[in-house]
Formats: sequence, C-alpha cells, structure tokens
Amino acid sequence: MASLAASFLVSPSLRPGPEWVRPRCRVLGRSVYGGDDRVASSLESIALNGTPPSPVTEPLIEESGYLAARTKGKKREGERRLDDSMAVEIEELQVLWDDGYGSASVKDYLAVAKEMIKPDGGPPRWFCPVECGQPLKDSPVLLFLPGLDGMGMGLVLHHKTLGRFFEVRCLHIPVQDRTPFEEIVKLVEKAVRLEHASSPNKPIYLVGDSFGGCLALAVAARNPKIDLVVILVNPATSFGRSQLQPLLPVLEALPDDLHFTVPYLLSSVMGNPMKMAMVNIDNKLPPRLQLERLSGNLTNLLPGLSDLADIIPRETLLWKLKLVNSAAAYTNSRLHAIKAEVLVLASGNDNMIPSREEGQRLVKSIKNCRVRHFKDNGHTLLMEEGLNLLTVIKGTYTYRRSRRHDCVSDFLPPSMSEFKMGFEQTIWLLRYASSGVIYSTLEDGKIVRGLSGVPSKGPVLLVGYHMLMGFELFSLVEEFLREKNILVRGMAHPSLFIGALENPTSEFSLPDWMRVFGAVPVTGSNLYKLLSSDSYVLLYPGGAREALHYKVSSAARLLPSLFTVKQHVSLKI
Repeated sequence: MASLAASFLVSPSLRPGPEWVRPRCRVLGRSVYGGDDRVASSLESIALNGTPPSPVTEPLIEESGYLAARTKGKKREGERRLDDSMAVEIEELQVLWDDGYGSASVKDYLAVAKEMIKPDGGPPRWFCPVECGQPLKDSPVLLFLPGLDGMGMGLVLHHKTLGRFFEVRCLHIPVQDRTPFEEIVKLVEKAVRLEHASSPNKPIYLVGDSFGGCLALAVAARNPKIDLVVILVNPATSFGRSQLQPLLPVLEALPDDLHFTVPYLLSSVMGNPMKMAMVNIDNKLPPRLQLERLSGNLTNLLPGLSDLADIIPRETLLWKLKLVNSAAAYTNSRLHAIKAEVLVLASGNDNMIPSREEGQRLVKSIKNCRVRHFKDNGHTLLMEEGLNLLTVIKGTYTYRRSRRHDCVSDFLPPSMSEFKMGFEQTIWLLRYASSGVIYSTLEDGKIVRGLSGVPSKGPVLLVGYHMLMGFELFSLVEEFLREKNILVRGMAHPSLFIGALENPTSEFSLPDWMRVFGAVPVTGSNLYKLLSSDSYVLLYPGGAREALHYKVSSAARLLPSLFTVKQHVSLKI
C-alpha cells in the first residue's frame, strides 16, 4: 500500500561537513507514487513535493550517523538496510511487552524542535517518525495534528508505544508557513480520503492536540460518511474563553527586544514542569534517588524553555493565535455535523484554556462523544507524566481495526509499564487490603501454595464467587501475571462497558483499568470466542447480586454446568 506524503520535505537542510553531527530525529518519507521508502534525519533534505523519487539511488541506509546511498548488489561492513529491518510484520505481542514508554522526555522534543524550526521554504507536510517502527498487521492509520507549535512532534513520548498498533503519521507546519486554516483542513481531508479509498473498512484515527483538535473536528464535520475516531487533547474550541485572548494586543505592541520574555510567560500557562520532569522517573526508586533525578530533569528542562522563542517567533505567535481564533469559530459552527466517534482528554489544571469545562460542553454538543479528565495535568497533557495515550485508548475501548469494536480480536495485551502503573500505583492500596493466599490443586489431588496446579496452556475456565465483593480479583489477576506470565480475561458486568457509569466529569479510573487488563462483557458469545482462542477466562456466575451478598439465583448456581471446556481449574484463596 502506497503511503501518504502528498507534499513532503524533511527539514531543515544541512550538508555533511566539519559541523556534521549525528541526527537526533529521523523520519520515514513514503511516496504516494509507489516509490521506495526513504529514511532521512532532520538534518538531511529529501524532497518528494509531488514528484517521484529519483531512480538513481537505492533505499537509504544509516552508517555511523550518516545517510548514504547503498550500491546495488554490494554491502559494506556496518551497513544496515532500514527498509529490511522494518519489513517484518509482527503478528502478535506477548503479555507484559516493553512499550518503551518513559524512554523519551520533553528534553528530546526540544532537541528535535531546534533542528526542525530551521526554514526550508516548504509547505505543511506529513512525516513518519522512525521511532514508531513497524506496527502489527492490519493496524489502522493514526494522523497526529499538532498544537500551536506546529512541529508535529507532540507525540514524542508516545512514538514507540503507538507505533506497535498504528501507522503513525504526523503533520508538520513550518514556522514561517502562513497557510490559512481552511487550506490546512483541505490538506488533512485529502490525506483522510486517500486512506479511506485505500482501506475503506478500517477506521482512521485523528489525534488533535489543542489547535489540532479544532482541525480534527473540522475534518470530521466535513466527512461524516468516513469512519473516523477523533481523539481530542485539550481542544482549542474554547479559545474564545482563553486567557491568551487578552494577550493579543499586548503581544502586538510588544517590542522585538522583549520577545524573549514570551516563552517564560507561555511556559507558566502551557504545562506543569513538575509533571514533565517526572516522565522517566521510576516510582519504585528510593525517595532520595527520585528527588535527585527530578532535580536533574528540571535543571535540564528549564533552560530549554528559552528555545520556545525560536520555535514560536513573535510574528509566528501572533499568526498562530489569530489562526486558532478563526479555527475555533469555524469548528464550533459545525459541531452538529460530526458523526465520528470522539474521545476528549481534558486537563483539570489547564491554565491556557478552560479544557475541563470544554470537555463537558463537547459531550453535550457531539452525539457520539466521551470524555476523560486528568485533574492534575496542564495544557501540554501529551508531554506530562501520568498519561500513556495508548493505555487511555485501550481502557476506553477506542481501539479497533474494523467498523465495530470486538473485545476479543481487538484486545491488546497489557505492557510492563501498564502493569506497573495499574498494580503498583493506581490500585495498590485496594490490592493490599484484599489480597489473599492462593493455592492450587495438582493432578494427584495434592494442594500446593501458588499456581503450580494451573495448566500452562489454555483454554482454562476459572469459576469462583465474590468473596470481598470481587475486589480479590485484582490480586488473582496480578498473581497469574507475576508467576505464570498469563493474562486472565475476566467476565464482567455489561454495565461497565455500555457507558452507564460515564458522565461528563469521568476520570480515567478503575473500570478503564479493568478493560486494559482484559475484562470483557459477560455474554455467551464472548465466552465462546475467548475459549476458542485458548484464553484463561475468569467467571463469577453469581453476578452483582452475589457480589453484594444477596441471595444467589438458581440460574447463576447452575451456570457453570452449562459449559464444557478442555480444562477446568479450581482455586482456593
């Protein structure tokens, strides 16, 4: 499938010489004309702007930080073909896989942005971060639409994680570009329509950050018949109530000599520096080491804020603020036409725009819209600690490969970072309060401590009852993961999945984490599909009545006998 790069120029351009340095950022450019994939760093220009790639060179390889053309039929020592390494399709992923979350930080974003802001004269264009790698087979496309900065690197903390399950492409709007909002909408719309024509049965994901949220909603309103999943991160549709509005006349009158103060002003309202500095710090470290690393991260981060004056120069900032103002007006007038699936991620401490209130408004204004609030985060939510975008997508049942979500075939196994976040930070108190001692029965009838008596291969059906209103499930699922590296898929009450517990102020909470770790609605078809795929299934037939210790119905008591499975295991807890 030819990939999307309608107007592409990797920027900025810098020729090899005495000042040549190892590239900090690499992107993969793909031609819509079916040419070879090309890999370039942000220090090397490859122009595809509407013309097929030159047939003179073979696909590029990387050698000691340099980009060189590979001679056909020859291979020097140390050379590596990037297209070969990315051609392997991953069919499945193991439980507790390494998602790479926490390996990048805001410092990486600032380092890349310093290179990408160099003028190249090109229009807005798409690029594919090489850090995303090769996704799973039949993965949907994810188009990232940036905020005020326009760099397209707002997902830098999430590239490795999202790249396993999406074909990630990012929109880059150069600093000096002055393309009107409606023209940018048409650019994104063209990309969406090309992808839809290529794969009409797969959804297209639009992740819009701030200004990009307006852009995503505008495209969705203009294309109601295309299957779109729109994820909005503090969308700027509330810009009319922004604290930046009173700054417009001040910025216009501000002398150029004083513009260096603007980045520090913006940094005070854009994000939470403490949350940014905590991204790659392990919470299991001793407090002294955590404090030392936090201090070091802040020391490295704060000086980099001065680079914001180069990322968003005075004239560009004024243009972007007016652009966002017109984008908000354009989008708000078309909310009624949006038919796409919409998920709003809103920060509670957003000092730039009233994101929390805007999330509640959008839920009422858009038909198929849900919201998740993050009360301790600021405007730059994607750059801060406490949010793994893929985890949110999984926990809200937003990930799908076709028109309808299938809780079995579309399930993505939890990663190691999700295990740490879920069991060691989110529900640790509940886990310790309800944990018990687990015993299993061997084939000879001997009862042993642990899970030695549990078969190593499925399908396995675990049948039990709610002892502590079901809270003991967390310890049981955790023990299977720790001891046998097996994920137990719990059959849960349908009310956890139909939105009955959601409201305009919902936070990412316990029901979402249950979905991340494999909970599915308790139906006969789901049970059949899970057992057919050799899964470990946990069923509590008593249901909600038993969980509250009311009288159990006779139908619930007879339910286990209705199923014939390959292996049936009893556990004593």
